[in-house]
Amino acid sequence: MLLSKLLGDRFKEKPADAFMISHIFMLRGGYIRQVSNGIFSLLPPAAKAAQKIEQIIREEMDNIDGQEVLFPVVLPAELWQESGRFDSVGSELLRFKDRGGRDMVLGMTHEEAAVHLARNEAKTYLKYPFMIYQIQTKFRDEPRARGGLIRVREFTMKDAYSFHTSQEDLEAYYQRTLDAYFRIYHRAGLKNVMAIQSDTGMMGGRKAHEFMYLSEGGEDTIVFCENCDYKSNMEVAVSKIHKESAQEQEIQEVHTPDIKDIEKLAEFLNIKESQTMKATVFFRRDNEQPVVVFVRGDLQVNEVKLRKILGTEVFPLVDYDGIDLCFGFIGAYNLNAKNVQVMYDKSLEGEKNLACGANKTDYHLVGVSVERDLKVDRFVDVAKVSEGEACVHCGSPLKVSRGIEVGNIFQLGTKYTESMNMQYMDEDGKLQTPIMGCYGIGVGRLLACVIEDNHDEYGPIWPKAVAPYLVHICVLNQSQEEVNQLGWQLYDELREDYDVILDDRGAAAGVQFADADLLGAPVRIILSKRNAGNGQVEIVTRDKKIKKLVPVDTVRQEVAAALEQVK
Repeated sequence: MLLSKLLGDRFKEKPADAFMISHIFMLRGGYIRQVSNGIFSLLPPAAKAAQKIEQIIREEMDNIDGQEVLFPVVLPAELWQESGRFDSVGSELLRFKDRGGRDMVLGMTHEEAAVHLARNEAKTYLKYPFMIYQIQTKFRDEPRARGGLIRVREFTMKDAYSFHTSQEDLEAYYQRTLDAYFRIYHRAGLKNVMAIQSDTGMMGGRKAHEFMYLSEGGEDTIVFCENCDYKSNMEVAVSKIHKESAQEQEIQEVHTPDIKDIEKLAEFLNIKESQTMKATVFFRRDNEQPVVVFVRGDLQVNEVKLRKILGTEVFPLVDYDGIDLCFGFIGAYNLNAKNVQVMYDKSLEGEKNLACGANKTDYHLVGVSVERDLKVDRFVDVAKVSEGEACVHCGSPLKVSRGIEVGNIFQLGTKYTESMNMQYMDEDGKLQTPIMGCYGIGVGRLLACVIEDNHDEYGPIWPKAVAPYLVHICVLNQSQEEVNQLGWQLYDELREDYDVILDDRGAAAGVQFADADLLGAPVRIILSKRNAGNGQVEIVTRDKKIKKLVPVDTVRQEVAAALEQVK
């Protein structure tokens, strides 16, 4: 590739609307251009890197017996109605009508398409187990697009679907896929990736893992133990909550004028927040009934956990009109609200001498003991885990970090095969419902995370397995015929073996080096009048670990040796 012909300009100014490293360098380096919110065009360098990532993914999926297919982007709504997701998934699913008035969707995930294909092609146990996968464009009308390719609306994804005749077989294949994912990340040059337990979300199923790249710029919160193997997304994380011993006291009513939050209440009463009980109010999406969740005052309610327990979406209540609750002073003792569902988090179990609302404006109660004063039929786990709480496995303090999800795998069970009436005939001639798993990797997000994990202050340091160009030739003093000819000679020789880009623009050295940093090729060859006159060129690796002059007639061997030494 000639740099003079490469589509996409490079610039040194930091884009005003970019804060993620990958977003900044992909804009500055001419990798991506925004078309709309969360929708990008990939320019040649990004497209080449994405293709190399896709090839790694294909090789690893083929290595675990995957069969590549290609599903449609546009799907009839009937398939999603069969699975039940047409109505259960929110506005992130783009729905529209074709010219005949038929309901259609843009595929944001392809479980329904996979079952539709497989149920017509795998009707006997002899076909099982099998896995099909695709690398396909998808659209999710993401409300919070951010960070360049980190969170987008249109994206390229590898999604795979496996079908099994037993849970044991699914679990064995699930582990094979988990191992393959780590090989993919390692080959792509992504470090600091961990597999954590996660919520199954709209996908459903009984078990799921997310692959998290640890990054302070990530949106996901990861809870993990450094002393054992416990790792989890905050959405489903659990812990042992420390409980302090307390003596029971008589309940007393305290005047607390205009004190409506736990922090002010604890300060007013001169107690810890852990000595209070907090009420958080939500409403259910299915029937819009208010739900009051009581939790210890130093903790927060985890909406994902609450949603799973209730079996419906929940939203914080913001409109209090017509609700029989004394907002700001809601308490569990003598709560007589009508048409309100009440839940108690397990953090309250056994707690004594707590302060809580008195269900009376400007008043709170002190001395409330849960076992003595409240009638609780069931405690549930709906609290968020906090750093320092004890690990449920070994008791060590838990750590909390940020991360970016770069892949996920799910044990779906029969959620889709049963609802879509997929069956096969077993060895005894009986009809059975297959068990299903699914496995996804976002190509663009992985590409962005590779940059997040491999860069310096000047630009990306591409791992050689996914680098758009492996060798970048900078020709200084291009007006000198000898230097210019040598540049073209090396370009023609090296591109027989490598992706090579030649800076043929005659630009100043500073401009050439700045652009080479942004393009991030692992090996750079610098030609100058003085060195060429001595029969030498300079070879520098992008990570700056190698920098040396070599004879012209050894360039091919020296480039190969340099590439062997870079990751």
